[in-house]
Amino acid sequence: VQLVESGGGLVQPGGSLRLSCAASGFTFSSAAVGWARQVPGKGLEWVSGIYGDGSIFWVDSMKGRFTISRDNAKNTVYLQMNSLKPEDTAVYHCAIPRGHWFNPGEFGSWGQGTQVTVSS
Repeated sequence: VQLVESGGGLVQPGGSLRLSCAASGFTFSSAAVGWARQVPGKGLEWVSGIYGDGSIFWVDSMKGRFTISRDNAKNTVYLQMNSLKPEDTAVYHCAIPRGHWFNPGEFGSWGQGTQVTVSS
């Protein structure tokens, strides 16, 4: 399994970023794939996930600001982040759940991550 993230950077509060994750090494089209984030001193936490059938898992605090999508032809999953806040600052990782569901703390594989910094 290989998950390679891109698209992070420095953005002002209220701004937007689009993260991309190129996946390989597994059957992407049928897999649950998601985004998790980590701040210093804390563990990974799910942000959002998308199942093989296209159904979506959301964390309530991000719902309405973040949009997850996938392109099975490109083996890529995206996270569109709008109305960013300073507390969204974190390393964002593309991740696969350990089991079928996006349960807290249950991560199977994840990429090296991309830094998102929200600051004026």
